[in-house]
Amino acid sequence: MNQFISQISLIIKDYDEAINFYINKLGFELIEDTERSPEKRWVRIKPKGDGSVTLLLAKAKNDEQMAHVGNQTGNRVFLFLHTDDIERDYQKLLANNVTIIRPPGEADFGKALVFADLYGNLWDLIEPKTA
Repeated sequence: MNQFISQISLIIKDYDEAINFYINKLGFELIEDTERSPEKRWVRIKPKGDGSVTLLLAKAKNDEQMAHVGNQTGNRVFLFLHTDDIERDYQKLLANNVTIIRPPGEADFGKALVFADLYGNLWDLIEPKTA
């Protein structure tokens, strides 16, 4: 058996503001932006690099979903983004006015920092230890 998670849904308020943040501030790639109806688009993004899971930017369609925008995991870190150079990426986050929750620090698994996306979802940015 060969299984893997290929995509994760991320609830957002607005397609264009989310695309702008992830593409222009985090440097992700826009994989697809297809209109499904006047209210719905199929928008997929991913971090640059090999082996990345794609994120489906899913616009909240009712009050219940809107209540979860920015807090999909009960104020815990939601997504874990690996990098080959945390200092380079930290400087890019600062230059793009991304909210840093915890600056880079050493951990037993490497270096890590925590940042918030445009809606407040928490992300770990990790530079794993090399063997």
